[in-house]
Amino acid sequence: MQNRRNGIYLVAISTLVAGLFTGQAVFFNVAYVLAGLLTLSMLWAWLAVRGIRIARQTRSRRSQVGQRFGENFSIRNVSPLPKLWLEIRDFSTLPNYQASHVVPHLWPRQRYGWTSETQCIRRGEYFLGPMTFISGDPFGLFSLPRRIEARERIIVYPAIVPVDSVELPIGLLSGGEAKHFLTHNVTTNAAGVREYIPGDTINRIHWKTTARRNKLMVKEFELDPMVDIWLFADFSVRSLVEDANFKRLGDAAYLQTSSQMILPSTEEYVVVLAASLARYFVELERALGFTAHIPHREIYQPDRGHKQLTRILETLATAKSQSERSLQEMLALEAQVLARGTTLVLVTSSLDAGWVQEAQTLARRGIRILCVFVDPASFDPSLDSTEIRGTMQLVKIPYIHIRKDDNLTNALSQHPIM
Repeated sequence: MQNRRNGIYLVAISTLVAGLFTGQAVFFNVAYVLAGLLTLSMLWAWLAVRGIRIARQTRSRRSQVGQRFGENFSIRNVSPLPKLWLEIRDFSTLPNYQASHVVPHLWPRQRYGWTSETQCIRRGEYFLGPMTFISGDPFGLFSLPRRIEARERIIVYPAIVPVDSVELPIGLLSGGEAKHFLTHNVTTNAAGVREYIPGDTINRIHWKTTARRNKLMVKEFELDPMVDIWLFADFSVRSLVEDANFKRLGDAAYLQTSSQMILPSTEEYVVVLAASLARYFVELERALGFTAHIPHREIYQPDRGHKQLTRILETLATAKSQSERSLQEMLALEAQVLARGTTLVLVTSSLDAGWVQEAQTLARRGIRILCVFVDPASFDPSLDSTEIRGTMQLVKIPYIHIRKDDNLTNALSQHPIM
């Protein structure tokens, strides 16, 4: 296109010079025609990227590693001029996402649509858009772009593996009389019955009492007397260990096609384990709290329900092992939120024995601790985790030993090592 346009420039200038030297009108006429052609072509190219409406419909703004993400695109020509061709370039940051498309032609008022779909291979926060329209004139002399800056945010949650069971330490109540609180959630502890109120779910109806009293009666539940669970995920930069063959080539290095394919990095194992445990406890209707430094501090007070799980997954989606705060410092900082009798689940790959001493201090306060230990020695053979595992056994902190390439479902179901 550039060469073609330069050729016309050269011919126009040559004929104009020839006309000036010879004075013959034919040379001036040719120069005028070529100049008019260039002007008309530039105007056509400018109009070709105007009078266009495009819409992108996202099925969901949230996805998960291993799932497919798709969008429906619709473009319409609202101008009276036909669009001979349109190239649409999409600059979305979602890895491997190819939404760019070439529209062959659009007559006035005509609509055209297409679908783009890809598999999510990396957790994180991404943006859909911006987009650029490119079109030209019928003579192929000019190609002008028009950029649309609109962007939409999308979150890709980390992969989650199914968890069949996790053997937790038995929590202790804080002493004195247990306090009973009614809850709208269905728990294993029925506190009594009451009359049906519109909005109550069918599974809360107590049919025997309903039959006896001849009116709908529903069960009331109280909060599970079991203590809260706190989930601590360690994203200290000193805990990060990666396989020697795993090279970080910018963001493109994160390629994870399913929940069973986890990158050889302790960071990714901590993320997947924390996400899987969070879903497991939420589905058990346990009150779950969460904290992590990613590297900024994120803390969620114990709560039930999928809203809590969504908050945790959004945090884990963008978590990076960049915190300068060690696990020992994190335990000392967050100790104030842990009440006596709380069950604390640590997910870490730290070889620093200092955190074990801090955890022992918490255990003396009546806090029950379970460590899900991602063994860094399985990622880097030059490391040795024997000492830290021996220290945990010595101070009687139960731990679940996770190695690279382990089946996490089976590993989490194993009896903790004491």
